[in-house]
Amino acid sequence: MRYRPAVLFLAFTALYLAAGLYLSLGAGYLQGDALSRVADTRAALLSRDPHLAAIGFIFTPLTALAQLPLVGLSEWFPALTRWNLTAVAVSAPAMAGAVIQVHAIARERGCPTWFTRGVTLVFGLHPMIVYYGANGMSEALFVFFVVWAVRRLVRWMSTDDVHDLMVAGFALGMAYLARYDALAASGTATLLVAAVSYRRSRRQEVAILDGVVLAAPTALAFLAWAATSWLVTGSALAQFSSRYGNAAILEQSGGGSTGGLSAIAFSAAEIVVLAPALGVVLVWCAVLSVRRRDPEPLAALVLVAVLAFAVLTYMRGMTFPFLRFYISAVPLIAVLAVFCVPRGGTLRPRRPGARAADRPRDTLGRGVVLPATVLLLLAAGVPLSGAVMVSPTLSQEQHALHAVVVPDSGDRATELRLQQEAIIASFDTERRIADYLDSLGLPEGAVLMDTVHGFPIIASTTRPDQFVIPSDRDFVEILNDPAAHGVRFLLTVPAEGRGTSDALNLRYPTVHENGAELGALEFEVVNSGNDRPTWRLWRVF
Repeated sequence: MRYRPAVLFLAFTALYLAAGLYLSLGAGYLQGDALSRVADTRAALLSRDPHLAAIGFIFTPLTALAQLPLVGLSEWFPALTRWNLTAVAVSAPAMAGAVIQVHAIARERGCPTWFTRGVTLVFGLHPMIVYYGANGMSEALFVFFVVWAVRRLVRWMSTDDVHDLMVAGFALGMAYLARYDALAASGTATLLVAAVSYRRSRRQEVAILDGVVLAAPTALAFLAWAATSWLVTGSALAQFSSRYGNAAILEQSGGGSTGGLSAIAFSAAEIVVLAPALGVVLVWCAVLSVRRRDPEPLAALVLVAVLAFAVLTYMRGMTFPFLRFYISAVPLIAVLAVFCVPRGGTLRPRRPGARAADRPRDTLGRGVVLPATVLLLLAAGVPLSGAVMVSPTLSQEQHALHAVVVPDSGDRATELRLQQEAIIASFDTERRIADYLDSLGLPEGAVLMDTVHGFPIIASTTRPDQFVIPSDRDFVEILNDPAAHGVRFLLTVPAEGRGTSDALNLRYPTVHENGAELGALEFEVVNSGNDRPTWRLWRVF
């Protein structure tokens, strides 16, 4: 029925929003990466020097740009940014959109209704999908756009409709603006489209043209973002060259891997815990596809490429050991399960291409046994994934969920439990600092700080214009002579870990220890959060 996708979308959006509200407002559990994008967006709109470039060029911009309208409302409703709600308002419908795409892939393939509903529910209720639909991170937008691209590529295999190809390209271009991982997906999809097109037409120029149609949006997004970054910051790839970029964060935090078999084994374990039956379903799907002469499962290579990229970058020490980097395993096993079911649906293209072909009705695997078995394999892996998400070894970023889901488990005195509670309280100290400074009624530009650790303060304050931060175009000038520019307070962190990149520490190496003869110590705040710095507030002479 026509209303079903809309009902599904609204239902899953409501579910992810409810989970996000509970995590943010009920438990106070916020993800730092999501909150930092909220702070960047707030700086772009409400700082003392508002301009769009303040969203920064370290990460791709879509997650921040999507929040702009809601972040603008935080001038009157500061709780929207204080508790990361603007980010949740983006991730919840985005992940619900991914659920709708999985549902559409199954429906358009002609899967039985019970199977279509089952695979949709298993995917949409997977703990990793629920959590990243609820926490405001960029993974939700990324998963949505990549699965949308997979669906359109599946359609193009039969319809040869340029509209399907264009939408797939658009989706991959948008995925790049959500996460850099999309380069692997787009490159693989381009090669796949060129190969399929050449096999059908035996004309090189047609294959090249189809590949260009698919790759153009990603190429445009890459060039536009890199050129904008270069014009504003002088660096086209700030993610790698900036002191705030991923490479610098790895060096400062001591993260990443040492490479070798241990790194591969860790990545394999991460994939297995997210999709325990992936190996079985992958082999099964490959065998069935070959016997049926079914090219549609080749579209899943887009998701395989994302996983391969995650494995490669971790093996080379370029990323942290985070479970979320392997989240594509969840939609991958879902779409592979759909491809195990025989084709039977009729596609309705907007304009069939010259090499469009009627989708055959497969006979191999017809009946209830095959789809039921595949669906059971998917469902059986969900509890394991949920259990592993509270493992500190395999799920560094999510294991504190145990303290949220089971708040009174009787192990409050254990070291692990105390660490989990400290993780949940990660930004409590910064919120209290923001409240204190707000209470002083300071003028514009009265507090000088870097946002490398101070982003939660920008997200939490009711007066973002009272801070001088690195995105302000006169920041360096004010940093060189704070007193002359009316700065009343300096907020400093220790010059260790991420704090080594703090602009105040770089300009005044002893500022946190003794004020660098700029001011007198007002007070020190020992942080209650896990792996968060001790703050010192200095009153400028």
